[in-house]
Amino acid sequence: MGGMTTPPNPYGPTDPYAARQQQMSPGEEKTWSILVHLSGILFPLLGALIGYLVLRDRGPFVRAHTATALNFQITIAIALVVGYVTSVILIGVLILIAAYILNIVFPILAAVAVNRGQWYRYPVAFTFVR
Repeated sequence: MGGMTTPPNPYGPTDPYAARQQQMSPGEEKTWSILVHLSGILFPLLGALIGYLVLRDRGPFVRAHTATALNFQITIAIALVVGYVTSVILIGVLILIAAYILNIVFPILAAVAVNRGQWYRYPVAFTFVR
C-alpha cells in the first residue's frame, strides 16, 4: 500500500509564514513606537490597535509602548462616548474638550520620551492591555 506523500514545500525548507517574527533593532523599535503614539492624534484608537496587533511580538520596547498607546486610546474613546452621551448638559462638552486636548498633548509627550529612549506611561489611562 502506498502511503500519502506530502508535496514539497514551495517556500523551501522553512515556511516564512510559520516562522516567528524577527525581533527589531532598538532603532526600529524606537521609530515604530513614536509612530504608534503619534498615530493616535490622526487615527484615534485605530492606529494604536493596528500597531499593537502587528508589532507586539517584535521587541519588548515596542510592545510596551504599543500597549501603553492602546490603553490610552481606549481610555480616550471611553471619555468621548461619555462626553457625547452627557453633552446635553454642560459637563459633556467639557469632557469632550478635555479628551480632544489630552489626545493631542499626551501622544506628543510620549513620542518625545520615546525619542529619548525612555519608557512612558500616560498619566490618565486605564490598563486594558498588558
